[in-house]
Amino acid sequence: MSLLVDIMDSWRAPRRVVRQHLQRPRSEAFLFTFLFTFLLVSFIAQWPVAARLSHMQPEVPIEQRMFGFALGLFALVMPLAYALAALSRLVAALMGGQGSWYSARLALFWSLASITPAMLLMGLALAFLGQGQQTTALGVVVGAVFVIRWVLMLRETERGA
Repeated sequence: MSLLVDIMDSWRAPRRVVRQHLQRPRSEAFLFTFLFTFLLVSFIAQWPVAARLSHMQPEVPIEQRMFGFALGLFALVMPLAYALAALSRLVAALMGGQGSWYSARLALFWSLASITPAMLLMGLALAFLGQGQQTTALGVVVGAVFVIRWVLMLRETERGA
């Protein structure tokens, strides 16, 4: 299946989609594409925000803002994602999980990739509305959706063979 079809299916049946990915042959490159997809779409989602901020504060050009976003995403989020997946595996093992390090990464990275439509919505909301109560509430909802999806997928991957 294509990644876009899987993302859309994942909004209806996240556990089924993660089970399908878990049944594929193990491939770190395959998992990395999920994390990279999230990082790339998150970067694209920041473009309208950077354009708005550069318009409001022209002394900082959009290129500098986008470079800062890219540096933050790729230099900070990527290693943190791997560390968070490892931590989730340790916690799951303490709770009797039967998964693996690979399945913990799959659960986290797929959860991140599957919320990319919400990340695009968040970027547009920030670009049009700016920081405020509405965008804060939307951020809380997007964050909650991510956590719920991650927990569901982690539980599914920790069931074991």
